[in-house]
Amino acid sequence: MTRPPAAAQELRFLRFVAEHGPITVGQVAEQLGHELGVARSTVLTVMERLRRKGHLKRRRKDGVFVYSSTVGLDRLLQDTVGQFVERSLGGSVLPFAAWLSQRVDVSAAELSELRSIVARLKTRKEDA
Repeated sequence: MTRPPAAAQELRFLRFVAEHGPITVGQVAEQLGHELGVARSTVLTVMERLRRKGHLKRRRKDGVFVYSSTVGLDRLLQDTVGQFVERSLGGSVLPFAAWLSQRVDVSAAELSELRSIVARLKTRKEDA
């Protein structure tokens, strides 16, 4: 089942839960809610919306619901970028690649990973 895309604020919550979960609404409200300036009730509303969309799951632990992401952080970020490329860039990765080429703070590790990705793309193209 394909999950609906997350909005910008929802993505902040998804990343937070993926990085810190399993986590309670109270813990999210104390940390991320405080940072964003939103009330606990807003945190609960956003997290329940994400659960209904299939992005979060919850389980009861010691009488309190504990939330966790349905996918790992890496997959979450890949899906988010994929949805952005498809919806906003019409499926073309060229504008995204152009943006990357102008970014000045690419670390050595990121550059190495980008080279590996390009090598995999070349291999896929040659095999096709």
